[in-house]
Amino acid sequence: MKSCREDPKIVAAAERQMQAWALSQQIAQQAVRQEGTGLPAAQLCKYVAISRQTGAGGSEVARLVGQQLGWPVWDKNLLERVAERYRLDRTMLELVDETESSWVYDVLGTWMDCRIISHEKYVSYLMRVILAVSRHQPCVLVGRGAQFLLPRDRGLAVRLVAPLEVRVQRVMQQRELSASEARRYVEETDRGRAEFVKRFFHHDIDDPTLYDLVINTARQGIEGAVRQILLAVCQPEQAPTSAAAGRASE
Repeated sequence: MKSCREDPKIVAAAERQMQAWALSQQIAQQAVRQEGTGLPAAQLCKYVAISRQTGAGGSEVARLVGQQLGWPVWDKNLLERVAERYRLDRTMLELVDETESSWVYDVLGTWMDCRIISHEKYVSYLMRVILAVSRHQPCVLVGRGAQFLLPRDRGLAVRLVAPLEVRVQRVMQQRELSASEARRYVEETDRGRAEFVKRFFHHDIDDPTLYDLVINTARQGIEGAVRQILLAVCQPEQAPTSAAAGRASE
C-alpha cells in the first residue's frame, strides 16, 4: 500500500495561513507604524467615518455629506486605489472586501490562483491606503473599519441603521431583487461586515458606544441624517450625542 504524502505546497500554504491568523491582531498597529511615521496625530486632517447597516443609505449619505463639505468620499473607490497602488486585480479585491473570511479561500485560493489575495494582506494594504488618503485633506470614509485606524479626536464616527424590513425594501428597489433575494443579501452583507470588524479590529460593529452619532435613517431620512452629520462637523458643541441621536431615531 502506497504511503500518503502531503503536498508540500499545501503544507506551506497552511503554515502561512496559521502565521497570518497569529499576526492578524497586529495588522492595524503595523499599518499605523508604517504609514504614520513622522506625522503627529494632532496634524491629521478631520474625517467623517460612516459605518452602516446594509440598505441604511450609507453611500448616499456619504455622497451628500461630501458634497456639502467639499470633501472627497472614499467608498468602493478605496478598492480601486488599493488595486492601483499594489497592482492587484480589482475584481479579486471584491471577494475579500468586508466579507466573511474563510481559511479554505485564504489557504487554497491563494495557492491555486496567484491573483487571489488573502483577507489579511488585503486589510494590511487597505489600512495603508486609508491612512494615506486621510493624511492631507479632510474626507468622508464609508465602512472598512476606518474609524479604528484614525485618531478618534480628529474625526466623527457615525453609525447608520434602519429596521430590517425597510432595508430589505430599499435593496429590492436598488438591486431589482425579489423580497427573499434582498433579505438574503442584506443578512449576508451585514454578517460579512460584522465579522470583518470583529476579526481585524476586535469590536462589535453594533456597539453604539463606538460612535459619536447613531442615526435611524428610516425615521430621520437621508436628508435628516446628512443634516445631523453636518451639524456635528461644523458645530460639534451643539451636536447630539450618540444616546440622544439614538432616542430621537427610535
